Amino acid sequence: MTVTTVADQSALERVCARITAAPRVAVDTEFHTERSYFAHLMVIQLAFEDEVAIIDCLAIRDLRPLALALAEAKVVGHALQGDLRIFADQFGLLPAQAFDTQIAASFCGFGFAVSLADLVREFTGVNLRKSQTVSDWSHRPLSPKQIDYLVDDVRYLFALEDGLRRRLEERGRLEWALEECRALVDLNRYRPDPRRLYQRISGNARMSRRELGILNELAVFRDRVARERNLPLKFVLPDDVMIGLVHVRPKTQEELGQLRRLDAGMRRQFGEQIIEAIKRAEAIPEDALPPKAPRPLSAQREAFVAVLAVLVNTIAAENDIPSATLLSRAALERVARELPQSIEELRAVLDLAPWRERLLLEPLWATMNGRRALRVVGYEEGVPRPTFDE
Repeated sequence: MTVTTVADQSALERVCARITAAPRVAVDTEFHTERSYFAHLMVIQLAFEDEVAIIDCLAIRDLRPLALALAEAKVVGHALQGDLRIFADQFGLLPAQAFDTQIAASFCGFGFAVSLADLVREFTGVNLRKSQTVSDWSHRPLSPKQIDYLVDDVRYLFALEDGLRRRLEERGRLEWALEECRALVDLNRYRPDPRRLYQRISGNARMSRRELGILNELAVFRDRVARERNLPLKFVLPDDVMIGLVHVRPKTQEELGQLRRLDAGMRRQFGEQIIEAIKRAEAIPEDALPPKAPRPLSAQREAFVAVLAVLVNTIAAENDIPSATLLSRAALERVARELPQSIEELRAVLDLAPWRERLLLEPLWATMNGRRALRVVGYEEGVPRPTFDE
């Protein structure tokens, strides 16, 4: 397989033309995130049937033509969400289609977090050398070992897709996997909800709704500044300073000085904007404030969630898929809080993808209503497993 380094705009144009003509393109990225809001792209690897193109993102100023070409393409990758988030954040573009080998493998009994190396060994018999996992991808020139690592990350992806598609078809699960992969190319998946940014800040659980409103306005301000300056959120305002601002509610520059962690430089740069954000939050109508965090479930409802979780785990085990792929605990807690009174209400509360609904909806509803019972079989034979009966 030919390996080409792409380090100027004309070479990138050639690669974009190949993408446009190709039925599928294998994709992986290497990036750093330690000192920036957006991932700092270092290398993008693309594989075609006969070539691997290694794109030097430090040498090419404008990568938008690549993003535009990929927006018309089908991409294949392993654990693609992190790679696709970069294109969503920086270009507002995503590929037309995606096939994620990690997602597909989870429907073939490999577990949710199966590694690329394990899949390559399973489907091709090749043992990948992963010696560059913590490599510094900002260093130039790239070493021969780094190049080999970059090539290995994409050169086997088509073989993995073909092998996984065959197994999925044999199990009747190809559409399940494709449904999950389609969600990867929905831009809304990567757009933070500005009404819920406060939920990412630890320390909000005991706040009043007004305090949550202030915290969210500060979070919106911080997110905007971090995006504009491409800085990590904590470089603008650390979480503990945000919590302190909510409690103090400063109305003047002098009052900002009460916060020991908010140094003179921060006050000078952001003081007026912080005060304005707090003022906006204090003017939010009561019915528009964020909801308080739900109270902990009672002991009885915790037990109810635990029973439903056993049922979900049982169905996952019977279908040889990871339980985390099937349904989250948060969804079960939502059921315990809302107590839907019909299967239609349960369907609305869970809002499941069609393949999940086929597996879960009726068993959950029957168990909630006592029409199905969970029990353990096979214990005496040394192979205990839970099952449920009508």
